[in-house]
Amino acid sequence: DYAGNKHGQVDDYPYGGGAGMVMQPGPVYRSYESVTEKIGYKPRVIYLTPQGKVFNQSMAEEFSEEEDLVFLCGHYEGIDERVLEMIVTDNVSIGDYVLTGGELPSMVMIDAISRLVPGVLNNDVSAEFESFNDNLLEYPQYTRPASFMEREVPPILLSGNHPKVEEWRRQQSILRTMERRPDLMKKAELTKQDIKFIKSLDK
Repeated sequence: DYAGNKHGQVDDYPYGGGAGMVMQPGPVYRSYESVTEKIGYKPRVIYLTPQGKVFNQSMAEEFSEEEDLVFLCGHYEGIDERVLEMIVTDNVSIGDYVLTGGELPSMVMIDAISRLVPGVLNNDVSAEFESFNDNLLEYPQYTRPASFMEREVPPILLSGNHPKVEEWRRQQSILRTMERRPDLMKKAELTKQDIKFIKSLDK
């Protein structure tokens, strides 16, 4: 739709030589202009690139506050640098590896972001208490039956004592994070009670 020529060409060979093709700036900018004209302002433009800042939960929360987001997905050898300088507000990666294009990373981000928008999930509370809240992993989950192949549900979860259940879940989140993602503990938002619990583990 935005190619600007009868052949529908949107890429060309890179100046200076090299393998692959580069997406031309014109089609990208025209598609961006179409969006800004439709919504009446310039939204944040997220360019999916392995050179970007690695996406995380706090970024998902930040992006979920935006009214509109544009995801710019590179392909081939990338997009002409000039148009990136003109329109991109955020360079974002989903990890230190290379994919064929930005479509899959954008889908990952859209899922993580949209589920934080009120009304998207049937139960908004579930988004609030899942993994990475306070930079801690989620506590283990259990359902019926209470006994499965000689493995029992932790008795505290059957007690009906909700404060104790919440305390247990918090402690399990800490233990699971320490075991599986110790790197997150440096950024975890710990309470005095959390710190007291962690110190008790060394005794």
